[in-house]
Amino acid sequence: MTREFFGPETVARPGKPLVIAIDGPSGSGKSSVSKEVARRLKLAYLDTGAMYRALTWFCLKTGVDLQDGAAVEQASKIMPLEISTTTATEYVAVDGTDITDEIRDPLISSSVSAVATTLGARTELIRRQRELIDQHHRRMVVEGRDITTVVVPNAEVRMLLTASEEARLRRRGIQLGGTQTKEQLKAQVIQRDAKDSTVVNFTQAADGVVTLDSSDLNFEETVDTALAIVSKVIYGD
Repeated sequence: MTREFFGPETVARPGKPLVIAIDGPSGSGKSSVSKEVARRLKLAYLDTGAMYRALTWFCLKTGVDLQDGAAVEQASKIMPLEISTTTATEYVAVDGTDITDEIRDPLISSSVSAVATTLGARTELIRRQRELIDQHHRRMVVEGRDITTVVVPNAEVRMLLTASEEARLRRRGIQLGGTQTKEQLKAQVIQRDAKDSTVVNFTQAADGVVTLDSSDLNFEETVDTALAIVSKVIYGD
């Protein structure tokens, strides 16, 4: 059986750890691609960006000044967060309140960088992310901005999913259902990337990280290419 491409749903490396770490800039398609890769390989899935959005929501809801690093760090430690780790359901809740849709609001998108660049808060959320990975016996697709270099630098597969600025703006616009203006999209994609890149490098692949440029690929082609990378790395095909 060739492993060049996995079938519709395949258990990869059964009984063994398989962490697939995927980083990338906004609008690169990493969430949708990562989720589909996890579904096909029957792995858990973690959207770390949703955790930063949830913390942003929590800070705004509780009146925490996003410019007060110590206050944001403290909020990250006390935030009662629930987040789904299955591809079947997207669910994010804080203290029992479902905020799955709210964290995609433009206000959260425009504010999340202030939280994401607070190093103390990053440290706490990284701790939580590693805890979730361990709870799933290190069988998970984890996507974000510092996964391949900080969260799980020893992941079995490490990938940087990128795309041209034009492609990223177009995809984010479609993802948000055409509700954002061109200026809002640029603020969410380009400006946020510029801010976040001050604390983590997610635009260039570190040593050992495979780059997947999806600028000229559709969704299925990107997923197939990602699966081919996984196959090559873990099986040597």
